[in-house]
Amino acid sequence: MTDPAPFNILAIAQAGRLQYEALLLAASLRAQDPAFAGRLILAEPQPTGAWAGHATRIDDPDVHAALDRLDVEVVPFEARHFGAAYPNGNKIEALALLPPGAPFLFLDSDTLVTGPLSAVPVATARPAASMRREGTWPQPNLYGPSRAEIWRSLYDRFGLDFESSLDSRWPADRWQRYLYFNAGWFCGPDPAAFHRRYLDIALAIRDEPPPQVAAQPLDPWLDQAALPLTIHALGGGRPGEALEGLDGWATCHWRVMALLFARESDRVVEVLREVAATPWVKKALRNHAPFRKFIYQKKGERARAMFDRAALPASEAAIRRRLKKAGHWMR
Repeated sequence: MTDPAPFNILAIAQAGRLQYEALLLAASLRAQDPAFAGRLILAEPQPTGAWAGHATRIDDPDVHAALDRLDVEVVPFEARHFGAAYPNGNKIEALALLPPGAPFLFLDSDTLVTGPLSAVPVATARPAASMRREGTWPQPNLYGPSRAEIWRSLYDRFGLDFESSLDSRWPADRWQRYLYFNAGWFCGPDPAAFHRRYLDIALAIRDEPPPQVAAQPLDPWLDQAALPLTIHALGGGRPGEALEGLDGWATCHWRVMALLFARESDRVVEVLREVAATPWVKKALRNHAPFRKFIYQKKGERARAMFDRAALPASEAAIRRRLKKAGHWMR
């Protein structure tokens, strides 16, 4: 059995919390998968274009020093279409930095690598994305249009076959029937093709939505509304068993440090503590208050003690409410 072919990883890093999240991501990759043969690229938006007037460059010298030791490529890019008005759009525009035709995996910066990521056959996978999601979009109301009508209008808008995207195991009124992902990770064989299609679809939804979509909230959901259409247009779909390591044994999209301690496995917490204990990583991460309080002080332990991982609340929103009520919410 041959080893999986290499692929490149892209994440976003900029001033503020993302620089610390990206450092934790990079440090966990190097610790858990020292044989990773692809490039690790952190895309850094510049304070020009759609980010003009905002301090976007990584500004913590301890983070810079740690990223240098981890052999991470920090590559600048100028956001032209989204920027400060829609920061989630960074992931769409930054895809242009990747070498065309080289398989890629995009990871949100709030991701921890927990196993040998290079063993996941990303390079041979069809376009796919994270299924660790809830039915956050669209948000149909009692008087319509229905969920099916909203999604169909988008597939029609881009000349895509709607029926072939459906999961027929679910009835029409259930959100799981429709192709919907979390944009915390997505992958494909050609970032250039992915970038072009993702950008075109996102801009069209934002600027010229079908009537059925016009009343739907698109902030912060635009990237997740456009992502399934992009993947379907490129011949991809729901990830199969080959990619089960993503959101499984190889990665954890933790989102907020309080959520990590509240709901993630003992293995995830163990990896977090091991990676964060490296002295020169610790020096940088302690500069970010949520990391300092949750990882290095007792706040993480207190948040973890509030929940039984074998009997968590049914929704992420319910977990968030309990954490906020207890004063364990920092972003």
